[in-house]
Amino acid sequence: MASHIVGYPRMGPKRELKFALESFWDGKSSAEDLEKVATDLRASIWKQMADAGIKYIPSNTFSYYDQVLDTTAMLGAVPERYSWTGGEIGFDTYFSMARGNATVPAMEMTKWFDTNYHFIVPELGPNTKFTYASHKAVNEYKEAKALGVDTVPVLVGPVSYLLLSKPAKGVEKGFPLLSLLSSILPVYKEVIAELKAAGASWIQFDEPTLVLDLDAQKLAAFSAAYTELESALSGLNVLVETYFADVPAESFKTLTSLSSVTAYGFDLVRGTQTLELVKSGFPAGKYLFAGVVDGRNIWADDLASSLSTLQSLEAIVGKDKLVVSTSCSLMHTAVDLVNETKLDSEIKSWLAFAAQKVVEVDALAKALAGQKDEAYFAANAAAQASRKSSPRVTNEEVQKAANALRGSDHRRATNVSARLDAQQKKLNLPVLPTTTIGSFPQTVELRRVRREYKAKKISEEEYITAIKEEISKVVKLQEELDIDVLVHGEPERNDMVEYFGEQLSGFAFTANGWVQSYGSRCVKPPIIYGDVSRPNPMTVFWSTTAQSMTSRPMKGMLTGPVTILNWSFVRNDQPRFETCYQIALAIKKEVEDLEAAGIQVIQIDEAALREGLPLRKAEHAFYLDWAVHSFRITNCEIKDTTQIHTHMCYSNFNDIIHSIINMDADVITIENSRSDEKLLSVFREGVKYGAGIGPGVYDIHSPRIPNTEEIADRINKMLAVLDTNILWVNPDCGLKTRKYTEVKPALTNMVSAAKLIRTQLASAKSFLPLTPSHHQFSLLLL
Repeated sequence: MASHIVGYPRMGPKRELKFALESFWDGKSSAEDLEKVATDLRASIWKQMADAGIKYIPSNTFSYYDQVLDTTAMLGAVPERYSWTGGEIGFDTYFSMARGNATVPAMEMTKWFDTNYHFIVPELGPNTKFTYASHKAVNEYKEAKALGVDTVPVLVGPVSYLLLSKPAKGVEKGFPLLSLLSSILPVYKEVIAELKAAGASWIQFDEPTLVLDLDAQKLAAFSAAYTELESALSGLNVLVETYFADVPAESFKTLTSLSSVTAYGFDLVRGTQTLELVKSGFPAGKYLFAGVVDGRNIWADDLASSLSTLQSLEAIVGKDKLVVSTSCSLMHTAVDLVNETKLDSEIKSWLAFAAQKVVEVDALAKALAGQKDEAYFAANAAAQASRKSSPRVTNEEVQKAANALRGSDHRRATNVSARLDAQQKKLNLPVLPTTTIGSFPQTVELRRVRREYKAKKISEEEYITAIKEEISKVVKLQEELDIDVLVHGEPERNDMVEYFGEQLSGFAFTANGWVQSYGSRCVKPPIIYGDVSRPNPMTVFWSTTAQSMTSRPMKGMLTGPVTILNWSFVRNDQPRFETCYQIALAIKKEVEDLEAAGIQVIQIDEAALREGLPLRKAEHAFYLDWAVHSFRITNCEIKDTTQIHTHMCYSNFNDIIHSIINMDADVITIENSRSDEKLLSVFREGVKYGAGIGPGVYDIHSPRIPNTEEIADRINKMLAVLDTNILWVNPDCGLKTRKYTEVKPALTNMVSAAKLIRTQLASAKSFLPLTPSHHQFSLLLL
């Protein structure tokens, strides 16, 4: 019985690639140094899977940034602003597309389906020229083969690539991206020909968009693409891989009708309805790559249950056509449980990271082949039973409080317009108030202090003194810059979710459970294993300390319940909404304690609310109902004069704008600049928004520093669709990943732009009626 892994984590067990990338970007190491680290990591990954007995080992799943950007490079689809002149695409062009450079901005970055991973969105149009410009897929196949490992090269499928793209700047919004299919397929044919010549016998096309709601035209594109590729693919076994959700019935029918395709990969963890489709009709003679081991969570597989599922599938597709696989790439989970020396033995027995999941896949394949490891299966069954019966999982008081939430929508008593009036009387903010999103740069010295405190190399008193000094610096800087609503910079936090999870019951933490979010950015998601509660205040000390250093409003900074949920590894033994309500009650206590301590502005970040939106439209309403409700629970009982902010970043918000309004926050700051101000289109189309709103005026994920005029131009575009009295001026996101040499000039320019527009507004006001509209203002400013 054969086994397969969809993909594997790239960063390395000690985040070797992260540090190599950052060293290269900082000019401290060469391209050769970076390539050496990458080569060693790939060799280690391939060897690990080969030693574990995996038959179908992927290649070309390694990336210096993301697999969609790799495909853009492969196709030579480089936007003109990067001045690429042809030839093999090198690091300069590749990383300029991903991160921008001193003269041009980066391409848009957005979430990869409903995960916390991100990809760089291709910018395409009728004039885009496609040419084979990156031989990465072929080179990595040859590299593995030279090490004695025959791999399955993986490509982002041509249809999914186009469906994940957007029209380039200056191209009509309605431009049919699928019309470019005939233009990109010749490049795919070249890649396929080179892979065949190099000796490949299998090829994997990732077509995850097949799990979305696709109309007949989009489904027809899959048939057209793989029919066109059929002669090129002759002699190869072709796997089309899907993941993250059920494949709809019509998509399943289209996929399984493709004559050029040999095998189909399905996520059978999140795709239970797909399992029924397979059982009701699977094409004879085709391979089924059954994704039964969860690639998106860290819980040990229930091997007995998975084996039962596989045995039922074996009876349908045949023993020689069934391949045991992961539900998706393992890049969404941590690397290796062996590196966790501080997790207690009980919780550790419940877990499996990427390395352990590889072993699980192999064990299931061997069990199906009649070589069941009885001891391994028995230990797994004991761990499953332990988790179900452990008293640390259940807290009856928490469950009772969460159950009591039913029957109320937990809205604040006063409408947002009246609240904003009450808050303005107290805060006395100028027109276009300026603020930042929360974090300030995490310096080497700051990281050292936190690291030494955790290692007990410095005392608590020394730690508090050092953090207070950092807060004082951040407060002073913001006052010098003349920012209106301040933040304390979050120097005590390495990660926003980890920080809160460490202070909540029901959470466990890893030492090395890092997961890639984008580029070199890694996060270490907490593990929610039990019922959640807040034993003690979490942020009140630091927020009140910061407020005591300034007379300006200081935001209390919290992470919202939906984001804590979506950025954690969540228990899979109860519905996600039940866990979210528990977290909401814990955050509610913190909000009320901050207010009681005199904090007048409290930000409850929901950066990941859009990320958790199910991929199928039929499931949207239920998710948005409990997610938005969870946010409202956190602040439903505070005073009108306390201003509640929230923040969202790097997703497509236009389709959930009414749910965002329904959150009933007083102010929302939201990513806008990196996505070419896509957010503003909903307001141009007539959506009325009465609360405060701060669409980001510059992209913090690029080292590029925007000038005052550029930011002022962005503010003017916002004023064309938003009322002056609700608009805030702020960056796209937090500043922790940037350097102070970038942050200071960028914020200086941001504040200067806000002041420039304020002056223009004041001047314009004298020429207008007493109650001008924002449209009249914008006409005078343009």
